[in-house]
Amino acid sequence: MPVIPNPHPASRLKPLSRIIARPARRPSEMLWTPQVTITSRDPVCNVELLPEDPGPSPLQPRPPPVTTASFLRVRDSEGSMVLSEGHSATPLHLCAFHSFLEKWKGTGWTASCPVLRRSVQRPQDSLVAQLLCLLLAALCLPDCTQAAVFRVGVVGPWSCDPLFAKAQPRLAAWLAVNRINAGASLSLSTTIEPAILQEDCHTSHALGSFLVYGTWVSAFVGPTNPGYCEAASHLGHSWNKALFSWACITPEMDTVPRHPTFIRTFPSPATILLGFLRYFRWAFIGILSSPEDSWVETASQLANALRSHGLLVKLVASVGNNTSSMRYTLAKVRTMDLRVAVLVMHSALIGGNTQKLLLETAYDMHMTRGPLVFIPYDTLLYSLPYRDERYPALRGGKLLQAYDAMLTITIDSPDISFYQAYQEAIDRGELPVTIPPQQVSPLFGTIYDSILLLAHAMRNLEDAGEWPSGTNLARHAQSLDFYGFSQTILTNQSGTVLLDYVVLDTDGRSWELHPTHILDLKAGVVRSLGRAINFPRGVSPKMDSNCWFTHTTICEGGVDLVFAVIISLIVFMMTACLLGISYWIRRRINQMKLAKGISKILLKLEDVTFINPSLSIKKLSLDDSRTSEMGRSMSDMERSLKSPFSALSPTPATLENSNVAVYDGDWAWLKRFPHGDFTEITSKTSDVFELMKDMRHENVNPFIGFFHDCGVFAIMTEYCSRGSLEDLLYTDGLKLDWMFKSSLLMDLIKVHWGHGLAWVLGMRYLHHRGVSHGRLKSRNCVVDGRFVLKVTDYGYNKVFEAQKFPYVEPAAEDLLWTAPEILRGLSPGLTGSLQGDVYSFAIVMQEVVMCGPPFCMLDQSAEEIIRKVRMPPPLCRPVVLEDSTPSTCVQLMKQCWDEQPDRRPNFDEIFIQFKNINKGKKTNIIDSMLRMLEQYSSNLEELIRERTEELEMEKQKTEKLLTQMLPLSVAKALKMGRNVEPEYFDSVTLYFSDIVGFTTISANSEPIDVVDLLNDLYSLFDAIIGNHDVYKVETIGDAYMVASGLPVANGDRHAAEISNMALDILSAMGTFKMRHMPNMPVLIRIGIHSGPCVAGVVGLTMPRYCLFGDTVNTASRMEATGMPHRIHVSHSTVQLLWALKSGYRIQLRGQSELKGKNMENTYWLTGKDSFSKPLPVPPELGLGSIPLHYRQEMDKDFRLLLKKAVRKLSHVRHVTQRIVLDDSSVMMHHH
Repeated sequence: MPVIPNPHPASRLKPLSRIIARPARRPSEMLWTPQVTITSRDPVCNVELLPEDPGPSPLQPRPPPVTTASFLRVRDSEGSMVLSEGHSATPLHLCAFHSFLEKWKGTGWTASCPVLRRSVQRPQDSLVAQLLCLLLAALCLPDCTQAAVFRVGVVGPWSCDPLFAKAQPRLAAWLAVNRINAGASLSLSTTIEPAILQEDCHTSHALGSFLVYGTWVSAFVGPTNPGYCEAASHLGHSWNKALFSWACITPEMDTVPRHPTFIRTFPSPATILLGFLRYFRWAFIGILSSPEDSWVETASQLANALRSHGLLVKLVASVGNNTSSMRYTLAKVRTMDLRVAVLVMHSALIGGNTQKLLLETAYDMHMTRGPLVFIPYDTLLYSLPYRDERYPALRGGKLLQAYDAMLTITIDSPDISFYQAYQEAIDRGELPVTIPPQQVSPLFGTIYDSILLLAHAMRNLEDAGEWPSGTNLARHAQSLDFYGFSQTILTNQSGTVLLDYVVLDTDGRSWELHPTHILDLKAGVVRSLGRAINFPRGVSPKMDSNCWFTHTTICEGGVDLVFAVIISLIVFMMTACLLGISYWIRRRINQMKLAKGISKILLKLEDVTFINPSLSIKKLSLDDSRTSEMGRSMSDMERSLKSPFSALSPTPATLENSNVAVYDGDWAWLKRFPHGDFTEITSKTSDVFELMKDMRHENVNPFIGFFHDCGVFAIMTEYCSRGSLEDLLYTDGLKLDWMFKSSLLMDLIKVHWGHGLAWVLGMRYLHHRGVSHGRLKSRNCVVDGRFVLKVTDYGYNKVFEAQKFPYVEPAAEDLLWTAPEILRGLSPGLTGSLQGDVYSFAIVMQEVVMCGPPFCMLDQSAEEIIRKVRMPPPLCRPVVLEDSTPSTCVQLMKQCWDEQPDRRPNFDEIFIQFKNINKGKKTNIIDSMLRMLEQYSSNLEELIRERTEELEMEKQKTEKLLTQMLPLSVAKALKMGRNVEPEYFDSVTLYFSDIVGFTTISANSEPIDVVDLLNDLYSLFDAIIGNHDVYKVETIGDAYMVASGLPVANGDRHAAEISNMALDILSAMGTFKMRHMPNMPVLIRIGIHSGPCVAGVVGLTMPRYCLFGDTVNTASRMEATGMPHRIHVSHSTVQLLWALKSGYRIQLRGQSELKGKNMENTYWLTGKDSFSKPLPVPPELGLGSIPLHYRQEMDKDFRLLLKKAVRKLSHVRHVTQRIVLDDSSVMMHHH
């Protein structure tokens, strides 16, 4: 039934009503149309003419739908009244359809609006009416052509079950059809049109209505009742119409010859349920259903499907809708040893009251406290949102406590949840805003995805140019890949839908669902998501035997138990006698073979030749942690074992100083045991010898024999030249790519099938032989010359235990690979288990991935790590980031080092997951080696380039530092090893400055403050001189010396450069403050003089560039005789400045006496015409030459010190104190 989305609120929608009139079969009466009277509250009512028999073709043209809008257009033009509430109208223009489709056997009317009353009357046989119908038919005939329409019937109990109605099948179907017809990706030439078909809640009535629907549609989406799925499939086969169903359970329906028109739109719920039950090994099942007929049929079909797979379904019962009936049923459940109770009813999370009442009753009966687990069935049919979703039904109360015993299995939507997808459709205007997502059942998405699957099959059918029959549609619903409503849908070559299902659990406290496990149908495995299931009180259901999940094994049969036991005992006793005799004979033969023959195991000193210990590096040691590191020594030996004559070294090789020997021309390694009495080999040890001797595999290091002589007992295995896996991983500069690492790991776990014979590699081979390694670690995995990884050191613990060696607990560093349950045992490091090997393998994976030791990312000692691993919480495990390895590899490691041993996968499961990690790529070791060599070459080139750049940067830093200490020309000469000759300069200008009162400042300051003062001041000066053509000569204390005109002469500009620099320095001093005495100003004196001088390098250690000559002394005296905040300039410098005519402001000071010279005029440099920076005002001068304000701010303690010193001069009659400032020193003059 075509349905147009109703624009009015959903609360007003009611079940559709159908008005059917059957006119007479006479051609003359085919022109008559029944009068239809419709009474409705909706202003728009969609009315359609329905064919009763569509004829042989599903794409036969059909009458287009006619709505009341059409009535308005036709009737208004005639001036008739409008169809509205409480009125009736006759759509006369539909008479044309009868003349156009005379081959239709009958006609019907369908109204999409809520119909309150309806009536059908045949009009009177009048000539006027007949002529009018003929006229209207002629007018309407040109508009009656219609494109091919493919009608899809969506079958379900939409009217009799309110929770099924919450799926909004009408909206889901029209949303899917609108997107299909409007989408460019499908581009169907056929228009798909949905019809919502009602399915009775009683199976027998539902099948009857399905027979009627067979003539209305071209394909079916449904049915939802598994009770008549098989019958509906046979009917569809007879009609050649396809059935796209998600609810059918019977496994036989997947057989194409019997059901060629049936297509599953979702995986069979029984298959999904079986996958999780097999993973948890729960075989004893009970099924409880709601009393509705459709749910009872579903429970029966589900029980048959599970029993066909070998599971023991002990109970299939229907619960009533009252507490007493539920208590009766739950009491029967309690008497049975069940693991799981499957609840076939609507989920309480979407409004299922029956399930809610059942769980609350079970809670009252204390049946939700373990170990029984409840699993809802209906969530298998849709994608239940769980990410960031809270369900109000779980908000407090008994249901929240009871739901702790519930494990919800549903379709996983990793990208977007159902509610989010529904809201997006609302936001795009595709769905009405009046129905929020939380009020819609997630079955909405299942209906949508089923129609979309049909459309994609239709597209494949059209591409193949085939007729759209049911068989062809089913055949083309294969190898599809498209995005459904909220998840990606894949079908394989057989048409099976592949989806991911997730297990959801609650913690009994919050009303949120958390994922714990996921079923990957593409890989066929169940993976843990790292979160353990929170069973009530920590009690999980008991695990059942694997025989329940193995088709070839019978767990229960019809044989009499007593008879079977007697026969078994007789056979067992006879077999035991035969085995005992054969064992005794075989043992005698093996004992003779142990010490004799070419395959003997017990070796003496005369059987082997020891190699010089310098080749092996490793000395004789009884320390287990050292002797177990065979690979380390092997990698060192391989570098020295280049010649077969190397054993002829002058140092003889003996049993005491070598662990490497040659036996029958092969290199062998000795794994020594502690010293002890080895006069007799026990029978148990002999059995271990035989077992180890029989182990021949490419990835197991061959066992050569046992050395037993001179008080030494050692295992001899094949020598591997590449060393251990630990050596390979920890080699500096060697970067291993992921394919190379995975090839090494695959040597430990993978399986290869060839020529009908299964041969297994590494740890899987050992486990299939029933041998647990117990000492698996990277140093016990050696690599031969072909880069094939081999497991070694197996059987060591068994020999150690058989010979009853005294136990010494290994060092903490050697226990980092040991499983926590073994650490808690009595002899950690000596005992082992299959699950413990899986844990050790996970630690080895961490080493391979991180290329570092175990737990290398934790900044903790080995003792502390062992303590935390042994006694959690907190759980201590390595931290592996997903950017260093595939995320699935990290998840695999977490599964392997699970705290519970029974939760760890075996090596068969590890291999399957590891193949998925590599995405099916071949882990060829040769290809990996070639890639690694190329990468190593590239890494070496990159390393050389980086080192070259670093060397160049350091060279530049050194040259920069050298040029800061010496002139560039001098530095180059010294670097080239040449002597630097002194150089005479005709005319240069020198600058001297010092701090006024520096001695006083130093006496009243801490040393660190003095250093900070000089550093701040000279950093300021250094920044200024960088803007001028000057050269900093040296700093001595508070004295600062600068020169211009050397080491590179600059003509007559040297005086100007020094003068400009002095003005800049003096200007900067006006704002300079000391950190520790900010209120005390810092005053400097500056002296400038020009003249000739000689420059040269003095000394070899810390050479210095020094200036010599009278010019230097004169410039120093100019500074010493200057005044604070003044630039004292000599006459020679002034003459140069005047000659430049640059506007320098010079003030005559007067006659000054310079040491070693006569009196001559000196000057003050007070500024420059183009110099705009502010200069500090020189302080006023008082007695001597100390500024008055400076003397007033001198420290009081210093004044007291002077007074005390004067009092002590009692032998002096008259003392006149005069203070003269010369480098801030105090001089006493006596009269």
